[in-house]
Amino acid sequence: MSTSTGRGQDGVVGSLRLRLGHLPAWAKRLVSVGALPEDTEEERLQKASLILTATMVTVLAIIWVVTYASLGLQLSAVIPLGYQVITVATLVGAARTGRYEIFRIGQLGLMLFLPALLQWSLGGFVTSSGVILWALVAPLGALVFSRRPLPWFLGYLSLTGISGLIEPLLSPSPIPMWLIVTFFVLNIGGVSTVVYFLLRYFMRGLAAEREKSEGLLLNMLPVSIARRLKAGERPLADRFDEAAVLFADLVGFTPISERLTPEEVVAMLDALFSEFDEMAETRQLEKIKTVGDAYMVVGGLPESRRNAAEAIAEMALDMQDLVAAYRTSSGNPLSLRIGIDIGPVVAGVIGRKKFTYDLWGDTVNTASRMESQGVPGMIQVTPRAHQRLKHRFRFEPRDSLEVKGKGLMTPFLLVGRAAAADGVNRA
Repeated sequence: MSTSTGRGQDGVVGSLRLRLGHLPAWAKRLVSVGALPEDTEEERLQKASLILTATMVTVLAIIWVVTYASLGLQLSAVIPLGYQVITVATLVGAARTGRYEIFRIGQLGLMLFLPALLQWSLGGFVTSSGVILWALVAPLGALVFSRRPLPWFLGYLSLTGISGLIEPLLSPSPIPMWLIVTFFVLNIGGVSTVVYFLLRYFMRGLAAEREKSEGLLLNMLPVSIARRLKAGERPLADRFDEAAVLFADLVGFTPISERLTPEEVVAMLDALFSEFDEMAETRQLEKIKTVGDAYMVVGGLPESRRNAAEAIAEMALDMQDLVAAYRTSSGNPLSLRIGIDIGPVVAGVIGRKKFTYDLWGDTVNTASRMESQGVPGMIQVTPRAHQRLKHRFRFEPRDSLEVKGKGLMTPFLLVGRAAAADGVNRA
């Protein structure tokens, strides 16, 4: 049990070091208090930030304790001392029990009420040097560390209003003016520092979430399309005169998958399709989607490019080579059926919650037919794709096929690179 906890804390500290910088050894142990292995990165950072904030305030409270005690203001000295004692006690409790929630609520409560009590004990706003300003840390901290910051802010406003109402009833403490001014500087400076770091944390959190959202958007959409979508362009649609569309499908995958565990099925598809993704990225092609064990990629959009058709053909050959050498965990070989067509398409973004960049048109439908009516282990292309690629690649004609929506068609099988193209590729 202890070993597991140690590993969890090591993981917590390791992840926090990336966000909180290189901390000394004692700080590394401190920020792991109350952190659990199952916590998200954001939860761990919240806990660490609150612990470090409470530690900083606890150390600063020594100034108030010593000063008020030396002036004979025992009650006023006991209040910040009480904060220190309770903070240390709840921190130790969180370390032993892992119940960080008690520490969090306790800290926000202490930060809210004790500055008001201290101000009342000193006789009001002036003689306390406006120490109630420290209560502002509670609602600001709740904004970062809690899901319900409004009650804490209303509590701060209420205490400030009560302090104004009871001001005439309080007896000012005998504090020298120079000390009042000094504590005004300390209180305003201290609160400003804490507020600055809390807002800095909050803004960094927003920036991190924004980067994460942008990263997810770029994983789903081409970069140029994502930028246009962020700029508010809707509907987003384009027409391309020439795009090379490739459909690929694993032959007989359903019976193969029935002999594998779910984990093995997902792992196999992830491995293969990740390799396909790298091929597409290397050749500046755009992956459109995967549906089950089918894969769709296109060349020539969202920006037109001269050699998109050749890049699609190269990728098709590479995909066949990869799958031909692949074996499942049970030793079974895989076979890939690929269809290609080249022609005009319409592309655009559809959906509101889960964006999809998709293609429509006769070229897309025909490429799909080339795949579904193709030969296992082969790459079947349309006559117009053959016409476009015949000077750089080798083809074999097939017998005519009845293609749905197209009638009789004589497709070709892409079997390799032409001799000149091979020489260029090797060079």
